[in-house]
Amino acid sequence: MTETADKAGVPADTDVLHKLSFLDRFLPVWIIVAMGAGLLLGSVIPGLQGVMDAVKIGQVSLPIALGLLLMMYPVLAKVRYDKLDTVTKDKRTMVLSLVLNWILGPALMFALAWLMLPDLPEYRTGLIIVGLARCIAMVIIWNDLACGDREAAAVLVALNSVFQVIMFGVLGWFYLDLLPGWLGLDTTSIDFSPWEIALSVIIFLGIPLAAGYLSRRIGERSKGRDWYEGTFLPKIGPIALYGLLFTIVILFALQGGTITSRPLDVARIALPLLAYFAIMWIGGYLLGKVSGLSYERTTTLAFTAAGNNFELAIAVAIGVFGVTSGQALAGVVGPLIEVPVLVALVYVSLWLRKRWTAKAPAE
Repeated sequence: MTETADKAGVPADTDVLHKLSFLDRFLPVWIIVAMGAGLLLGSVIPGLQGVMDAVKIGQVSLPIALGLLLMMYPVLAKVRYDKLDTVTKDKRTMVLSLVLNWILGPALMFALAWLMLPDLPEYRTGLIIVGLARCIAMVIIWNDLACGDREAAAVLVALNSVFQVIMFGVLGWFYLDLLPGWLGLDTTSIDFSPWEIALSVIIFLGIPLAAGYLSRRIGERSKGRDWYEGTFLPKIGPIALYGLLFTIVILFALQGGTITSRPLDVARIALPLLAYFAIMWIGGYLLGKVSGLSYERTTTLAFTAAGNNFELAIAVAIGVFGVTSGQALAGVVGPLIEVPVLVALVYVSLWLRKRWTAKAPAE
């Protein structure tokens, strides 16, 4: 999207949908193709999962880890780090993000899981784990495509990362053991290492964040901001979407067989996920609008609330319950529902942006 952007990184023309690059404009098509390619790859190479899992970064397969890093680096390289102080001074955005991500999000997923999957405890537990893993990776892509505030996204993702290390275990105990016990429901005890969560944060946020920061610092010092934003960023920009599509291919290749063999189970898991993503995204937009935030900040708030850290949720589910468990299946279905839904919401956001911008002078 860099070729249609002004120096602040926001497209000047309000008709953004018609100004997107060829790759961005047909993103849903490429994602469907990537899903199909992944399913085909997984079916023609039965032992692919063993090969992919032979080398891991933390608990995540190396190819998926590489895809995530490639996906995040270009967007974090676009962030103007000298403007982060303006975001940290905006207490409204930070407080609203914390409320959405760490109070409303887990509570909503807990409620939806119990309401829609009362007879499927393994899937229910897997969904609750997904709800506890707040997004620190793919949300960077959705926010950028929807013309959200890059600097705000960087700050909120970093904030989520800190809280993820501190709160994931506490909330896991609360929503899987303590709260169900209070309500007279079945309880589940899980044990996982806080170090594994911290390692996930360091790898999937720390590495691309450091690379993006150093790129901007070195690039601007050596050749200036105009060259960096006008020449360098457009060249590396497409790498983010290539990384996204590569990650989707690998995910479907590794888990597509399991999903296609249990379509009814997938459908049951998908329903609460669809409700969750829609409610969180709409709730984020309404809170941002009511609080008087700009379109860019509101969009960032909505996407950081709706997205989840699927790599952490899958790693925890597999590590605690096993790769063939229902909890692991629920974790895998999470991103496979999240990706197409949030892509659709990107286009809804761009449509809202046109209306938001058109009303701005009257306000």
